[in-house]
Amino acid sequence: MRVAHANWLVLFAAAALVTGAAADPSPGPGSQSGQRPVIVASKVFTESVVLGEILTATLRTAGVPATHRRELGGTRVVWNALERGDVDAYVEYTGTLLKEVLAGDAGVDASADPQALADVLAKRGIGIAARLGFNNTYVLGMRADKARALNIRRLSDLREHRDLRYGLSNEFLSRADGWPGLQSAYDLTSAPSRGLQHELAYRAIEAGDVDVIDLYSTDAQIAQYNLVALEDDRHWFPRYDAVIVYRLHLRPDAVAALAGLDGVLDETRMAALNAAVQLGHRPEGEVAAEFLAVRPVASRHDGRWTRLLDRTVEHLVLVGISLGAAILVAVPLGIIGFLRPKVGEFLLALTGIVQTIPALALLVFMIPWFGIGAWPAIAALFLYSLLPIVRNTHLGLKGVPTDVRESAVVLGLPVLARLRLVELPLAKPSILAGIRTAAVINIGTATLGALIGAGGYGEPILTGIRLDDTGLILEGAVPAALLALIVQSLRPLRRRS
Repeated sequence: MRVAHANWLVLFAAAALVTGAAADPSPGPGSQSGQRPVIVASKVFTESVVLGEILTATLRTAGVPATHRRELGGTRVVWNALERGDVDAYVEYTGTLLKEVLAGDAGVDASADPQALADVLAKRGIGIAARLGFNNTYVLGMRADKARALNIRRLSDLREHRDLRYGLSNEFLSRADGWPGLQSAYDLTSAPSRGLQHELAYRAIEAGDVDVIDLYSTDAQIAQYNLVALEDDRHWFPRYDAVIVYRLHLRPDAVAALAGLDGVLDETRMAALNAAVQLGHRPEGEVAAEFLAVRPVASRHDGRWTRLLDRTVEHLVLVGISLGAAILVAVPLGIIGFLRPKVGEFLLALTGIVQTIPALALLVFMIPWFGIGAWPAIAALFLYSLLPIVRNTHLGLKGVPTDVRESAVVLGLPVLARLRLVELPLAKPSILAGIRTAAVINIGTATLGALIGAGGYGEPILTGIRLDDTGLILEGAVPAALLALIVQSLRPLRRRS
């Protein structure tokens, strides 16, 4: 039987790249007209997503093509995306701007008047299109029965109960207007070093695992879980008035449409919109359309099977492009490492270091270079794919029996011919195992790409966590697991002699 050449490797990589490139990683409405749509962003909490849908529907109703990049992450991720021009507008809060985003800027303090804030933002190329009309401030909350039993009504009362367990969100723990400043202002006990996802904190306090959590004053779950918001008796928290921030280059008709939302919401109405989504399990787009009295725009993700198909394509794009590129780079690196042992040690160490970087951190590191969307996720997945393929290529070539290699040398085969005809074919099982490992890693890690707008199976998982919807979580988790199992079970076809 004639030993097959290594052309299978190139074909495998090319197929993966073609699969990924078959779809645009960053599609968006309005592309058919040749004009870039206005990109509205939202953070990873329900109110931000609802407001993002309201902004998007308002723009579309005014005839402005717009798309919504949902649940992009925390404040810094979305704000940096706005400054870079990856997104054009989103809803931010004045307290967050003053004490977190613009802290340290000349002319900015917690008591800055609206014009002073606008002037500072303008220097960064950012404007305020409208003030929506409600204040969604931070508060600390407890279960009403626990607060009554301990006679706790104000934040100052917490000082008398140093044994209380705090369950604070990750962002609140690190923000300048969050726990560090609040703890100092009220002389409170230390909070846990580990934070919680905001929505999960409600489940923790309901179960009695924690006693005090941070709340947004318009959260629907305050009433749902019978919580009480503790009075900020020292008035430490600033006002968090919701404002629409936008890039000053934004087209005038879009700015005019967003300006029409000035003063349209108060705290009660905003809480009701949040409740419709969080408690009523209604789609954010439908709630936004009902509020604006417009027809909801049909989504390409309407229907479970349509969503599944779309998310599968998005996930395959992320995995296909990153894996194909990794094969084309990592296999040659493994070969070089085999031929040059000192270089091989360096390559294995370098790719090993990359593998130790937490996935979410690596995704965020990629944003300044690639922006928001699929490409930073693809870049991160590419880097994660290198180690298993480089290592298995190197090990596979080293594992070729010495007598076989010596026979090839005796036959007078040069180094490259020996690689092509003898060593690579014998190392093929090891190389393919490395590719399968990289593919499985990519499939799982790609779910985190939803945090930066990359789509894929991570989007329903992320939304399901936010809405406490197990069905949505499974809608992303089960297909991702099945896809990983399918890839893991793949084996190369044997050639007949």
